[in-house]
Amino acid sequence: MKLVKHLLGSKGIEVWSVNSDDSVLNAIKLMAAKKVGALLVIDGEQLTGIVSERDYARKVILEGKSSEKTAVKEIMSKDVICTMPDNTVHECMEMMTEKHIRHLPVLENGKVVGMISIGDLVKAIIAEQQFEIEQLSNYISG
Repeated sequence: MKLVKHLLGSKGIEVWSVNSDDSVLNAIKLMAAKKVGALLVIDGEQLTGIVSERDYARKVILEGKSSEKTAVKEIMSKDVICTMPDNTVHECMEMMTEKHIRHLPVLENGKVVGMISIGDLVKAIIAEQQFEIEQLSNYISG
């Protein structure tokens, strides 16, 4: 069974983040440049939130706020659900499904060591299933 640390080992541990005082416009520009749907909000070394394209759409665009004048802290999700490197891919998938989230920061000893997305988990599960199918096919065909 694949663990989060295995995912990070193959995908990398690079994490994109903004400060809570940054403008929403800067956050959206960074998301676009890095081709990601969410950023961690880190103040100093402390994870204080997560901001996503969905937050932007619902809390800025639909409310008619200014992207330049609105701070990330005004729209970010503050209760961040996290995982740890030794959690399994399946545990993370259950957590994300239950909580209706698409991104999970990975914490180790209270520090951010990576972030995984629902896409990362789907790829890992598909690869695991393909491997099992190949093993069963080889076993059956002798």
